[in-house]
Amino acid sequence: MFIDKAVIHLKAGKGGDGAVAFRREKYVPAGGPAGGDGGKGGDVVFVVDEGMRTLMDFRYKKHYKAESGEDGGNKNMFGKDGANLELHVPPGTIIRDEKTGAIIADLTHKDDRVVAAKGGKGGKGNTHFKTATRQAPRFAIAGEAGEIVSVVLELKLIADVGLVGFPNVGKSTLLSVVTSATPKIANYHFTTITPNLGVVSTKYGDSFVLADIPGLIEGAHEGTGLGHEFLRHVERTKLLIHVLDAAGIEGRDPLEDFDKINQELKLYNEKLATKPQIVAANKTDIPSSQENVELIKKALKPKGIKVFTISAATREGIDDLMVYAAERLKELETIPEVIENNEEEKMYVFNPEEEKLFTIRREDNKYIVEGKFITRLVNSTNFDDMDSLAYFQKVLRKRGIIDELKEMGIQEGDLVKIDDIEFEYYD
Repeated sequence: MFIDKAVIHLKAGKGGDGAVAFRREKYVPAGGPAGGDGGKGGDVVFVVDEGMRTLMDFRYKKHYKAESGEDGGNKNMFGKDGANLELHVPPGTIIRDEKTGAIIADLTHKDDRVVAAKGGKGGKGNTHFKTATRQAPRFAIAGEAGEIVSVVLELKLIADVGLVGFPNVGKSTLLSVVTSATPKIANYHFTTITPNLGVVSTKYGDSFVLADIPGLIEGAHEGTGLGHEFLRHVERTKLLIHVLDAAGIEGRDPLEDFDKINQELKLYNEKLATKPQIVAANKTDIPSSQENVELIKKALKPKGIKVFTISAATREGIDDLMVYAAERLKELETIPEVIENNEEEKMYVFNPEEEKLFTIRREDNKYIVEGKFITRLVNSTNFDDMDSLAYFQKVLRKRGIIDELKEMGIQEGDLVKIDDIEFEYYD
């Protein structure tokens, strides 16, 4: 089954906690702190796998979690880093942040890879907190939580040539006779509801990948008839073969069809309408097609568009069409294969500095301090130990939390809630 879109949920590994430990050696009666650091949490990484063609693997399994780092140990032993979780995706996969829609990565080439969720840093052991006045610190720092993110995976087929046109003009039949692909073929609209790929080998030994894009209709750029789902597969192609029903057996004018399809391409993305095109006037085995063929050639010659008269049913003219397509591809090798949906759309790069360390809000005469940093600080504090408590207070001041509380008008005796801890404020 062809699956070209999936939403999945990622959780990177938590960093291991730093250890509280002391030297307990035979001839060292007053050994100092010896707590090791925690290991880093594993990242969630996407990697291109050329052997994959769909996002089927992500249809049923939606949640993925990387390994957490190990806690630090005694004798300054560091915890082991958590293993990264690698998720394999087919070439042409775009990864978006589900919440913002921003592109995290556009993976097109073999072995392309990107970290989509970063693992948390390991915590510091109590060895780091020894000072001249604090000889035996009884606290350490907890590991950071790993990133949690939901992403949308979108697959844009990477094909050299795309077949476009209205439904039922013979695209699937053409694909079936020039490649080993076996698309579903029948005489009704939207026989093809998913893109099909095949490899064309010409009589001169050239080869290229050909994609049968499901039939486009008016309004496709607005999503009508799954328009967006189909149009995005056109974007990576270097060349388009525009298939027209020269016989007009359904009462449509092939030249009007040509203009309408190109208008849909332009409205979806103006760059699509500028892609090089070859016109394949199909169904020329039907006698009524001859008049239309002449009209098509006459109308498109001033535009510099080459027109081939073919019959997918009898294979007439198909070899010449494929040879010409291979030649045009050689000329177009320098044209980039990636076109963005929106020129203003920018790649999102993870930056932990973008996230504010904490937020403060006032609720029912209580000041509530929240944030990942705050949770980690509370989890790292031993509130029964004076040294640990003093360190906690020092960090509150150093990180600007006390200053912001003052700016918000806190008074002595007011309640402050930090994570699960509540206390009265006194400067």
